[in-house]
Amino acid sequence: MKTKKVFLLLNGEKPKELPNLSNYDIICATDGAYQYLKEKNITPHFISGDFDSLEEIPEKIEVIKTPDQDFTDFDKILQILSDKGVLKIDVFGASGKEQDHFLGNLHTTIQWKEKLNLTFYDNHGRYFLADKKTILTNFKDKTISLIPFPEAKEISTKGLQYPLNKEDLIFGKRIGTRNKAIDNNIEISFKTGNLFIFINS
Repeated sequence: MKTKKVFLLLNGEKPKELPNLSNYDIICATDGAYQYLKEKNITPHFISGDFDSLEEIPEKIEVIKTPDQDFTDFDKILQILSDKGVLKIDVFGASGKEQDHFLGNLHTTIQWKEKLNLTFYDNHGRYFLADKKTILTNFKDKTISLIPFPEAKEISTKGLQYPLNKEDLIFGKRIGTRNKAIDNNIEISFKTGNLFIFINS
């Protein structure tokens, strides 16, 4: 059975460029992000949210109302996609604008890490929650940052200008920003915790 690939747009900073949407099985957005797709003449398969930021609800697109204020629109649309059996989601518009939303989106990512594979894209690069062992290819000379959330223990790296050898990163004490890939193949591993990898364009 083919794994469905999803394009998800949130209501953060608008993408300057969009990927080839024909590569995705599902195109969807939260209600606040729908206007951007409308401006681009892109019809999503569905939109969801509490619709407090959308003046006019479209009639020819599936609308899934999720009024529960105990959860963010991001969390609620991830639940919808999980219920559809989706595993791999490319998320756009998760950063920029209000930074509390951005941090909240990172928090939500950790909550879903056992069920969904989320990769985030913005106008500066990409970022994602690392597996216990992550291999990156074809990123030589790119700036790579390792950000614990809030900590990651016994991190080891290969292929970075400033390597780590079973070292800990703890938010508020030590983080790994602005490192550089010096090889085409980068290996990053850690034992416990949560570690985000940011790759700048």
